[in-house]
Parts: sequence; C-alpha cells; structure tokens
Amino acid sequence: MRIMQELPGLEGERAVARIGGADLCNLLRITPAALTGLVKRDLAIKLGHDAYDLQETVGRYTEHLRSVASGRGGEEQALTLTGERARLARAQADAQETKNAALRGELVKASEVEREWADTLRHLRSQLLAVPSRIRQTLGHLSTADVEAIDRELRDTLTRLGNGDAD
Repeated sequence: MRIMQELPGLEGERAVARIGGADLCNLLRITPAALTGLVKRDLAIKLGHDAYDLQETVGRYTEHLRSVASGRGGEEQALTLTGERARLARAQADAQETKNAALRGELVKASEVEREWADTLRHLRSQLLAVPSRIRQTLGHLSTADVEAIDRELRDTLTRLGNGDAD
C-alpha cells in the first residue's frame, strides 16, 4: 500500500493523507465497484481523480460497519428494523392466538360454515315453495288462480332475495 502524499493541514486542521483507489480497495478488501458505492453513500471521501482521504474514509467505513454489525444501521434503518420486528412479533402473536382458538374449538373453517348455511337456505327454500300446496290442502275454498298467485309471490320474493334485492 502506498500513501500518495500527505498534505499539511491549515492552522488547527489535520493533515490529509491521500491514497489511490486500488490501494484503498486493497486496504479495505473491497472491489472497485464497492468503492464506487461507498463514494455514492458518502462513506468514501474522494479528493480528486483516483485520490481519497485515507483517514476520513477508513473512519466512516468503520463506523458504518459497526452500525451494521450492531443492527442499528443508522437512525432510519433502526426505525425500520424496530418497526419490522414489532410487525413480526404481532404476526407471530396473531398466529399463535389463532392456533390456540382452533385447539379450544372456538374456530370453524369457513368452508364448513358456507356448506352449513347453503344447506339451511336450500331447506328453507324448499319449505317456502311447499307453502302453496299446504295452503291448497288447508283452505280448499281457494281457487287455483289464488294458489298460483301465492306461489308466484313466494317465487318472486325468493328470486329478489337471491339477487340481493331485499326490498
């Protein structure tokens, strides 16, 4: 590794050690593409063509690696990670609650409920469609037209209900 030159700092400032891109990649054990990524994320400080501030770049890169290793990854990433962990914890708690309710017999499969309601409604429909015939037997004085009118009203009402028109 070769430090290109050390430029003296102004009064009260540190001296700047310049290093070339290839040497910086070797030092940090990264690829040139990774170095470009570090520059874009303001972790590598470029001083000019193929010249980087050694001390500042190594310092920023080290801080970045520490924050990633600790799971912090910066304030925004920490908030995201905390939110994701909370979301995961809620999802796991909901899943466990559902399992417990199923074990206690408090849950029924939707397909079973649907099948049971369909059977109940089919039975109700057949009972309602049998009403005109029972009326004819009970009230023998009604004409065939009267019984057919009752039958038609029941069928029309069932059709409207089946189409979602409850009025």
